[in-house]
This record gives sequence, C-alpha cells and structure tokens, in this order.
Amino acid sequence: MKQIAAVITAGIVAFSSSATAQTARNAQFVNGITIAGSTLDRSTGSVFDRRLGMFSGLFYDPLRGEWWGTPDRGPGGGTLPYETRVQRFTLDVDHATGRISNFQIAATIKFTSQGTALNGLAPNPKSTIGKSFDPEGIVINPVNGNILVADEYGPSLIEFNRSGEEVRRFTPPANVIPRNASTNTPNFADNEGNTAGRVSNRGFEGLAISPDGRYAYATLQSGMYDEGNNTGLYTRIVKYDMATGQAVGQFAYKFETTGQGRGVSELVALGNDKFLILERNNRGLGIGATLANADKNIFQIDLAGATDISNITIANGVLPVGVIVAGKSAKLIDLDANTLEALGNKSPEKWEGIAIGPRLNNGKYLILTGSDNDYSVTQNALGTQFDVWLNFLDADPYAMSIQCPLGQTTGCTRTSNNTAVDLNLDTYALLPGVLHAYTADIDGYVAVVPEPTTVTLMLIGLGGLAVTARRRRINS
Repeated sequence: MKQIAAVITAGIVAFSSSATAQTARNAQFVNGITIAGSTLDRSTGSVFDRRLGMFSGLFYDPLRGEWWGTPDRGPGGGTLPYETRVQRFTLDVDHATGRISNFQIAATIKFTSQGTALNGLAPNPKSTIGKSFDPEGIVINPVNGNILVADEYGPSLIEFNRSGEEVRRFTPPANVIPRNASTNTPNFADNEGNTAGRVSNRGFEGLAISPDGRYAYATLQSGMYDEGNNTGLYTRIVKYDMATGQAVGQFAYKFETTGQGRGVSELVALGNDKFLILERNNRGLGIGATLANADKNIFQIDLAGATDISNITIANGVLPVGVIVAGKSAKLIDLDANTLEALGNKSPEKWEGIAIGPRLNNGKYLILTGSDNDYSVTQNALGTQFDVWLNFLDADPYAMSIQCPLGQTTGCTRTSNNTAVDLNLDTYALLPGVLHAYTADIDGYVAVVPEPTTVTLMLIGLGGLAVTARRRRINS
C-alpha cells in the first residue's frame, strides 16, 4: 500500500515541479536485439499477410506498462491490399542495467472505420483519402487510453479506441494538404499535379503527446512542395489541441543538412514543449538502400520561443527574416555508432522509432529505438513482389542479395541481375527488425501527468483501502 501511494505521490510531486527544464543527457548504448524478418503477428490470414512489419513507430505507455509498435501501410508501398494494424508487445527489461531481451507480440489490433478495415492501398480516386491509411507515429492518450496514430497519406491524425475502431479524425491545416495550388485539387496518392503541401510518402511521420494529454504534435517527414520539397532544409511540426482536434500552431525544424532523403522519423515528448527527435538519411542496411554514409541521430529540441509559422510560408525553402526555428541540442545519440554482430556491424537504413521506457533502479531512463525492415520485400516494374534474402557478412548485403517468390525458397535469382541462384538458408536471412536499448538521464522528465480529479479519486481510494487494511489488522 505504501509503495502504491509513493508512486502516486511521486507523480504529483513531479507534476508540481514540471517547470524544471527537461534535459536529456549522458546517453549510453546498452545492447541491441534483432527480430527475425519471418516473425508473424497474432492476426489471422495468410502467412505473408501476418509478417511482422517493424518499427515505423514506437511508444511506451507508463500507466499500463505497455509497449506499442506500428508497421506501416504494408509491403508493396501502397500497391497491394493490406489491413493496417498496430502491435502491442512485451519486452524484458533489466532494471539494473537497462538491457533488453525476449521480444514477444502480445496482441495485434487492426484499424477499422465504421466496421470497415483501413487499408494500406493508395487512395483511389486520388482526390479522396477514403479508407486508405499509412500509419507511422503512435502514442497512447494518457487521459482515456485511446490510440492516436499519425498517417502519411493525409497527412492525417486519427484517434482509435482500444479495439482499433476509429473514434475521430483531427482537422489537418489546409497548407499541409497535398494539392495543386492553382486549382486547389488534392492528390493524396502520389505527386502528380501537386505543387503545394506535403510530398508523397513524406507526410506525418513522428508523433508525440504532452504528458497531460492536452496537445499532440505531428511532424512532416520533410519539407513541403512549396517549401523546398523533400530536399529542403526545413520541415514543420504541427501542434494540435486534443480537446478540439484543431491545429493550434506550426513550428519550423531545421535539418542538419540536405540531400540523401533526409527526414524526421520520430518525435517524443519530454514535457514543457521539449522533445527528442530522430533525424536520418536514407543510407544504411536496407532493401534497395545505398549502404555507405549512414547518418541517423537523435537530438533534443525546444519549441518554446519558436515562431508560430501557421500563416507563414517558407517559400522555396528560404526561411523568412525574423522566423525563429525550434531550438536544437547537440547530438544526443548517434544511432550508427552502435552496431550488432548479427547484422555484420552495419547500421540499418530505416531507424524510425523512439520510446522513453521505464525508469531504472539508478534513476536513468531506458530509451528504446527501433528500425523498419520494410517486410524484407521488393517488387519489379510489374508489381510482382519478392522476398529479399541477405548475407550480412557480405561487404554490401543488398548488392549481393537474393530474391525469391513470396514465401518460397526456390526459383530464386540474384537481385542485382536476375540470374538464377540457389538460396543457402545457413548464410542468408530476411532483413530483421532491430531494437536498441540506451540509458540516459532526463532531468525533470514527467512521463504522464494524471488529471487532478483522477489523482484525488486515486488518493481517496487509497485512503479507503488503508482504513480497510487497518481494520483487518485490528480484527485479526
């Protein structure tokens, strides 16, 4: 009883001292694990449909001690039907060291809207989103436990109940909608005809929620069409009011540099408008990726003092005079600096997830990062898909990779030149998902701020339990 009361009291004290500047520091790599590319989720259907895509987004719910991860729109890049979903998983954490192990899928929840599954297929017609959905970032609303997901197609922000049924859609700012600026005609499926708004496959990628659940923050992966395109130096972070579902602010984030598909992949709230942000290029170990010059880093940013650019255009990627971008720290974590022998000590291309996990015995926090393996699938010009098998000891595993018909290990060819080749399962494997564990000090961090009424009811309940326990001791 005293332990439970202490936990709640600690949360109240943390809430009362939340004005303390949140600062993440002293990040240290602990260990990493791989999740086999052939791992299946807990849904029903064909083996291929159940393949575990991982990890486009990560979130740790401290109220329930739950880990969540989103795969994206499915294999095929929007060309094949795939019922979108979220995975709840378990992970053993050594609270003395932060070491992680034993990844297991606990539940697979498919997203639905009015009873119909949301699908990864690109919108058709292109001017209407319909049931198309490309989930990326994920958070759990601390107020009601609902699932909030960022979508790249819209870009959209959608709230679901715990069963995956859509509850509401937030209203996207008009300036981020992909469209032809002259005719105001939207195209959500691809880039054809668009001159403004988000770039195709570069919509809302990172998602964070304030500890009190009042605000959500979604970040575009890269610059908009009219703001430097996907090679621009700036992107936008959109702030939403959770009560109204309306955008109440937009802020500019400046990349370290441009080129190589650079973008933002994740955003995690620390409190008081401070966040961790994952910025990366498109190099590294991945399906179709160039291996050399991987560059994936986590920074801390601060929106306090940044200019609200809701009504300001960064025309052609040039920042207007007087606009203040989000404050940015030195590099907190270099994701490429720590590699695994299981991957031939090569860094994954698509580091896309960050979550702040439980507090450890020494007062530090676990920071979990995850990579997206793109289902270890590729496709040809006709849309025919193949499993991609790699030998991670090769100097360039993708350059020497083997592709086989989906679900088969015969009839394979070399990916680079389509010549017939035998697949050796002793040396080749599908691209796995990867989780890295780091520990860090996070001064002033508040994971969740319970509402005052919730705290009061909890304390009253504890008081009643304490009285009951005391009576039992007296009567025994």
